[in-house]
Amino acid sequence: MELSVLRPTTQLLLPSFSKPNLRFNVYKPLKLRCSVAAVGSSKIEGGGGTTVTADCVIVGGGISGLCIAQALATKHPDAAPNLIVTEAKDRVGGNIITCEENGYLWEEGPNSFQPSDPMLTMVVDSGLKDDLVLGDPTAPRFVLWNGKLRPVPSNLTDLPFFDLMSIGGKIRAGLGALGIRPSPPGREESVEEFVRRNLGNEVFERLIEPFCSGVYAGDPSKLSMKAAFGKVWKLEQNGGSIIGGTFKAIQERKNAPKEVRDPRLPKPKGQTVGSFRKGLRMLPEAISARLGSKVKLSWKLSSITKLDSGGYNLTYETPDGIVSVQSKSVVMTVPSHVAGNLLRPLSESAANALSKLYYPPVAAVSVSYPKEAIRAECLIDGELKGFGQLHPRTQGVETLGTIYSSSLFPNRAPPGRILLLNYIGGATNTGILSKSEGELVEAVDRDLRKMLIKPNSTEPLKLGVRVWPQAIPQFLVGHLDLLDTAKSSLTSSGYEGLFLGGNYVAGVALGRCVEGAYETATQVNNFMSQYAYK
Repeated sequence: MELSVLRPTTQLLLPSFSKPNLRFNVYKPLKLRCSVAAVGSSKIEGGGGTTVTADCVIVGGGISGLCIAQALATKHPDAAPNLIVTEAKDRVGGNIITCEENGYLWEEGPNSFQPSDPMLTMVVDSGLKDDLVLGDPTAPRFVLWNGKLRPVPSNLTDLPFFDLMSIGGKIRAGLGALGIRPSPPGREESVEEFVRRNLGNEVFERLIEPFCSGVYAGDPSKLSMKAAFGKVWKLEQNGGSIIGGTFKAIQERKNAPKEVRDPRLPKPKGQTVGSFRKGLRMLPEAISARLGSKVKLSWKLSSITKLDSGGYNLTYETPDGIVSVQSKSVVMTVPSHVAGNLLRPLSESAANALSKLYYPPVAAVSVSYPKEAIRAECLIDGELKGFGQLHPRTQGVETLGTIYSSSLFPNRAPPGRILLLNYIGGATNTGILSKSEGELVEAVDRDLRKMLIKPNSTEPLKLGVRVWPQAIPQFLVGHLDLLDTAKSSLTSSGYEGLFLGGNYVAGVALGRCVEGAYETATQVNNFMSQYAYK
């Protein structure tokens, strides 16, 4: 996400979620069919009291857990050949939920990913290369400001011409990026503090504040710059300024030995986002199918204990009774509060640290309008084109932002219809939990009619409403310290081989979860190599 402070183009809205939905409704006339991965768990002979052994148990069958398992299988096949992925629900995929009905295909959790090389490697290894779809890299992104949707600059050459900022604001941002700004305060800064100090008020209010709402559904006055946008934070640390750090990073890359890129990987053009022909659900489905019987569904973990002989004993409630798994290593990819409850008997301090991480509620609201409902000034060559739009909290709308789903990827809506995925809630609007699904749809429709939809247009076709009470982990000031406390507490207490993974560790974007999966798989491999059981 290089220079994403100036170019918020890699992930626009809410890339990952962290807990099952509170409630779900389908609005007539559609009858919803949600397509999710389904893999039958293998039969455990003997019922209750069964004990099985494993090299590694991955707790959680969401995207992080599945990708860790695939990374181990493809990159470190000798580290943990006997691995198990356990999932408490009756399906894999976690918060990836793709729904399809009557010509519509929509997402109710993450909506897309940045096609980095690790992400593309996972795609290719899953057999999905031919199913990959990429958005138009020239598709504009918009921010609502003073009642108008204004395009965000897609590259540095656009900066002098876009009207989202004043000339004075652009000059202030340029000088600050060069290093003409107040010095760092010598403490951990929030995103708001960092951006206002480096790039000025306009960049924060018109670009970064809505960007934080879109990525984290968060409050930038509380989010940590170091934790939430570490790559940009490091630019100033390494180069004395954002521009100085950028030039230094370019020089370091130029001088570093060039790695040979995997020739199997597609070559995306420009800054874009990706999905699959039948939605994001295809990735967990494909990985789970490859893992086969290694994936155990409806396995609810009730306790973890350390074995005197080394390794861990995990006790599960399963459809076949109580099952104990004795494993050399364990990776926890469940949300931090779930991991904390399970780990409390092992380490009180680790559990306390994990319990302090905050997940605000978010609702995903999918609606459809006829094409003629789009305002004329929002059309490009007669079509609704673009990735979507973000709404700063100061602009008098409740919705965080809107994805133009039917414009971004093909075959997402019937001919003549527009499909819009809207997000509402977040750290600054937790009151959505008290609203009915009808009220959430009304709020979204009311907001859209202020800038995108004609005020006198027909009512939207209501597809799905998915409310996530604990959606996205907030990387608040102190987040990295809490994470370090949890990890070091486990290690100092003798729980080597017990790893923490998932989006609160790696990052909230779907692509970061995949990159983190490769990192975790390497950690497991190193542990298994160093502490091989005899």
